[in-house]
Amino acid sequence: MTSKLSASKLGGILAAAKAEDRAALIGYLPAGFPTVDGGIRAIKALIEGGCDVVEVGLPHSDPVLDGSVIQTADDIALRGGVRIKDVLRTVQEVAAAHPEAAVLVMTYWNPVDRYGVARFAADLAAAGGAGCILPDLPVEESEEWRKAADEHGLDTVFVVAPSSKDARLAEVTAAGSGFVYAAAVMGVTGTRTAVGSMAEDLVARTRATTDLPVCVGLGVSDAVQAAEVARFADGVIVGSAFVKRILAAGQDEAAALDAVRGLAEELASGVRRR
Repeated sequence: MTSKLSASKLGGILAAAKAEDRAALIGYLPAGFPTVDGGIRAIKALIEGGCDVVEVGLPHSDPVLDGSVIQTADDIALRGGVRIKDVLRTVQEVAAAHPEAAVLVMTYWNPVDRYGVARFAADLAAAGGAGCILPDLPVEESEEWRKAADEHGLDTVFVVAPSSKDARLAEVTAAGSGFVYAAAVMGVTGTRTAVGSMAEDLVARTRATTDLPVCVGLGVSDAVQAAEVARFADGVIVGSAFVKRILAAGQDEAAALDAVRGLAEELASGVRRR
């Protein structure tokens, strides 16, 4: 087993949740959705509602791992003209307003590569970011990023899936830091109606290779599901359910903020009754 307990801000927040005998709540929204400023307010609302960690998505024109809900949000953000500088501003404003939370960027690799690996790591750290989730970067090709991230105190979170063999899990967890993102269903992201046994099995197999926290993205959408996942995972990751609340509110930003804050409160109660 690889021992890589993190002394980073992200690691500290996850350790604090564990010390409270609960799972951490991790919320995701893309930057620039529905607007850059509106997205900043929405991500702040996630923390106000009880998220310990937030993932700021870097919108991508071809988000191959994301379901239709997040693809819709990405499209709105891109049509609104969002750029990497807006993503970094989102990180900066959220991190400054809520130093008690860890702010990560979740991005596909191509935008980082085009921006410049060392430059992106430096700018993300300067903005107050705690790390990066890179779902499509193979660990074999990650050395340049991990070196830059380490130089700036950033965690690098890699994604594992039910299809990952045990040897592959060991390779991925040895390269990552902060936590391991267990994408615990086959296929694209999105809300689900039930929690299957596949998620718990993946967490158990992943834990056999590392002492990093294992956080699960499963399409959780309510407190009951959050409590069920929190029973076996170190963190519960929720994205599509938050995006749906904003889409449902339409042009009513106040209603959207109330909706995502309220959902975060509900989910936060769920991870505490594991």
